[in-house]
Amino acid sequence: MTLNSNGIYTGFIKVQMELCKPPQTSPNPGKLAPSSNGCMNTLHISSTNTVGEVIEALLKKFLVTESPAKFALYKRCHREDQVYACKLSDREHPLYLRLVAGPRTDTLSFVLREHEIGEWEAFSLPELQNFLRILDKEEDEQLQSLKKRYAAYRDKLEEALSEAWKPG
Repeated sequence: MTLNSNGIYTGFIKVQMELCKPPQTSPNPGKLAPSSNGCMNTLHISSTNTVGEVIEALLKKFLVTESPAKFALYKRCHREDQVYACKLSDREHPLYLRLVAGPRTDTLSFVLREHEIGEWEAFSLPELQNFLRILDKEEDEQLQSLKKRYAAYRDKLEEALSEAWKPG
């Protein structure tokens, strides 16, 4: 890693590709698409690059035409014979994490994986928006029902309390 005069670090990170299926790529005889067999790729970035930018750079490097939103970057930590994988948020900075963890890749490594989207990717955006409208409506109905139920319970409780406090 190199510290530049502006206070920004630049350096390389290694990212292991763990893809379920080969991604869609644009045809280019000189470039090979990353395979699903766990190949390791090196990427030169700065400490200001975010996870989203790293994913975009990896996909661009291999001419992957799929949306970066379909992928996630994970950090893999090794501690006391245990391996922990944690999805990084788009606001995190992988080179900074690498710097803090130190140079040993056996303590911290990065993995690019596909999001586990499931069946939702089969729906169009208008269909998904319609699902959200339906869910919002159902949520509102449930909330109103819950408010009515607890208002009735509160009324009965207040009535019971007022009966208990009447001088007898």
